[in-house]
Amino acid sequence: MKKPAFTFCLTICLLCAIHAYSQHQTYSDGRPAAHRRIECRDEGIVLQYGDGQDSCDVYGAREAVVNKVGNTYYLFYDGAGKDGWKACLATSTDLKNWNKKGAVLDLGDSTRMDAKSASSPWVIKERDTWHMFYLGTPNATAAPDRVPGFPYLTMKAKAPSLGGPWTKQYDVQPFTTKPNTFYSLTASPGFIVRNNNEFLQFFSGSAQDGKVVKRTVGIARTKNLNGSWDILASPVVPLDEQIENSSLYYDKGQKTWYLFTNHIGINEKGNEFTDAIWVYWAKDLYHWQKENKAIVLDKQNCNWSKGAIGMPTVIQTGNKLALLYDAAPGESISHMKRSIGLAWIPLPIKMEN
Repeated sequence: MKKPAFTFCLTICLLCAIHAYSQHQTYSDGRPAAHRRIECRDEGIVLQYGDGQDSCDVYGAREAVVNKVGNTYYLFYDGAGKDGWKACLATSTDLKNWNKKGAVLDLGDSTRMDAKSASSPWVIKERDTWHMFYLGTPNATAAPDRVPGFPYLTMKAKAPSLGGPWTKQYDVQPFTTKPNTFYSLTASPGFIVRNNNEFLQFFSGSAQDGKVVKRTVGIARTKNLNGSWDILASPVVPLDEQIENSSLYYDKGQKTWYLFTNHIGINEKGNEFTDAIWVYWAKDLYHWQKENKAIVLDKQNCNWSKGAIGMPTVIQTGNKLALLYDAAPGESISHMKRSIGLAWIPLPIKMEN
């Protein structure tokens, strides 16, 4: 017996509605979600944690930052090691096979603000010197995890080459946390870009709102990489967006800036974790809109992680954008036992249908 036409149509409509809902992530506490996606193909793990020199990443590898000099890619990443989280280095010529070099920064002594972590470095070259801005903190959880705790601060080092040796500059304080601002809890380093006669740094800031920590990205500016930075009063997007750790890409053809960032989600148990990589876009570095965003990588298109997916870094190679990121295996949302993955974004960047 044939079903009535209206029943058939109703079934199709319901299936479409279910499919549409499944494509749109929502959050139990009502935090903003992204409802568009861009094309991104995941290749999987390219740097596995655990076998770094002197046990530098024995408990995890995360927060990838990639640069290229000549034909060599230099990957800085956070190694969760036997005495804490430190910036480590690996090199490659193809972004897939990496030669681990070990830690490039040591922890400071007990009097220093990087006594518990010296990690997450972002670098830029000026003349013959590489300038590094790294995350320091005097606080961390108990061994063996030693997860860095607030405050997250921006500290400085320099070197003649990306391979080091890196010399800490404790006498330089780029910027720090400030009460009653969007960066009252954290002010940790981010991507640095030259803009006319100055440098802009897209740093991570966070603030307490009742019992909730809210996160966003702000802009700091300077003309002197060995001096202090001025911070713009308003962040790139509101604190409610819950984003941190960002990498920039400029498309000359589209005359558009793309800001890749990890989003902090929340599960049904109320646990926050890095659940996705998002991208925002703007024509002007100083003016971004929260509506202009899309999902890049999450549990839907990552082929090895369905839980925590963290900090992105991007670099162009040919007609593609390489995206390096960290993630936990399976459905884990832990800070630990993460590895570095690689994904590809076709250029120019397009929205999926």
